[in-house]
Amino acid sequence: MQSRTHVLSAFLLTVLFCVAAFAQAKPELVAQQSAESWLALTDAGKYADSWAQAAEAFKGAVTTDQWVGALNTVRTPLGKLISRKLKSATYTKNLPNAPVGEYVVLQFESTFENKASAQELLTPMLEKDGKWRVSGYFIK
Repeated sequence: MQSRTHVLSAFLLTVLFCVAAFAQAKPELVAQQSAESWLALTDAGKYADSWAQAAEAFKGAVTTDQWVGALNTVRTPLGKLISRKLKSATYTKNLPNAPVGEYVVLQFESTFENKASAQELLTPMLEKDGKWRVSGYFIK
């Protein structure tokens, strides 16, 4: 009976540790994971879907048609993604021309079929529902 108690105690401690670790997950990591899921839509040419998955502030600033048109003009000519590597992730509560909130500025070094060296800058923001969603995306 005592060994069952030890096993149960060890199990409960493990669960509590996992919950605590999840609760303390760095915003940079969670935001990056969200941004990479969003980028997968963009990489697949699902531009309207990427708009639908973006932050409310993003959707308030640009219509679906404007977004699809912009990506057809800028992103499509780059061709397929070859590689993408995170260069930096910076958490901030203040961005120029943006409301106070929680943001992570992500910079990726990327290679595309038709552009050997590109910088992708994404800015996920923490929304009221507790989810990180992309509020800005730029390629240079």
